[in-house]
Amino acid sequence: MLMNVLIVIGLAALMVGVAFALMAIRMLIKKGGKFPNTHVSGNKYLKSQGVSCATSYDRMEQQKVRQQINLKNLKISAE
Repeated sequence: MLMNVLIVIGLAALMVGVAFALMAIRMLIKKGGKFPNTHVSGNKYLKSQGVSCATSYDRMEQQKVRQQINLKNLKISAE
């Protein structure tokens, strides 16, 4: 039983290793070998539909708020 488990784990590790090796070979052979952009902003269809990443959207909204709040003109009065 234990031997069967070890064989299955070994085969799984071997398959993962082969997959990584094939990805590395693809990157080395392909001109400008980079992984494709899988981020939401890299998808043309989603961009045309107006879909954006939640993290990117949050960052843009925070920048808008920072532009609206001008701390130089902030006056604190003690009453």
